[in-house]
Amino acid sequence: MTRDEAVRAGLVELRAQTDARAARLEAELDALTRARRSESDDDEHDPEGVTLSSQWSMLAGLLASAREDARAADAAVRRFEAGEYGICPACGRPIPEGQLEARPFRERCVACS
Repeated sequence: MTRDEAVRAGLVELRAQTDARAARLEAELDALTRARRSESDDDEHDPEGVTLSSQWSMLAGLLASAREDARAADAAVRRFEAGEYGICPACGRPIPEGQLEARPFRERCVACS
């Protein structure tokens, strides 16, 4: 496998992982929403741990983050297919390999971020 094939395969795999994470979070949020319908609205005074409202807020935030990661993964694959992956659009220089390893969906180099 060439380096380019490995990079593309890695991006596609990361995209699949973001899809799986988003699907899991959507299922958890749906289950919590159904639970909220059957529970009383006054769960804020329950001394037995986290409230349904705070769980819902946390899951909604995590789901939004997973969806944003999916969009970033799609954009990275498009840049790769256009021959622009790993090139900073602001300065035109290659993004250092270490930066891409740390954040594969990175669009710009650290200096231009």
